[in-house]
Amino acid sequence: MRKATISRKTSETAIEVTLDLDGTGVYDNQTGVGFFDHMLDQLSRHSLIDMTIRADGDLHIDDHHTVEDTGIAIGQALVAALGDKKGIRRYGECHLPMDDTQVRAALDLSNRPFLVWNVDFPAPKIGTFDTELVREFFQALSTHGGITLHIDQLHGFNAHHIAEAAFKAVARALRMAVEPDPRVADKLPSTKGKL
Repeated sequence: MRKATISRKTSETAIEVTLDLDGTGVYDNQTGVGFFDHMLDQLSRHSLIDMTIRADGDLHIDDHHTVEDTGIAIGQALVAALGDKKGIRRYGECHLPMDDTQVRAALDLSNRPFLVWNVDFPAPKIGTFDTELVREFFQALSTHGGITLHIDQLHGFNAHHIAEAAFKAVARALRMAVEPDPRVADKLPSTKGKL
């Protein structure tokens, strides 16, 4: 049962995230931030992780707390759903092309959070969405999911494509990393004996 539900409530946000790592990419994400919902839908669909998110945040201020706290909750749900991590592949990577853009993502479910971010948005906003929040989301996901995460923009000039390629690349890498490895079904993918 590689499923988890996390509820996170602060004075700024109330968020509930439900994940099923063995799903088919079914999603129902409602954060109140349209572009962010679109990106979360991509994360679910391309990782094949079923995802339901409800967020009620202080959007009258801006989108920052909602985006960051959603990343925190997804990271925590991922940790809970993975359990002891026995039998997973652990590593994942993807080169994701999207029209003018190519983004590379590589990750390790190592329990050693670290984000390497080499992405340069040509515009400060996509519609009303602040592009700097894309990094904030992945920082929160990495930190609270215990993920070493590298995201590199190889090229691209359209901000929407760059953001979407980043989410899709991470999704495909995550899909690979959480998959059971039939060759080592009962073993931890580490020589340390612990992740």
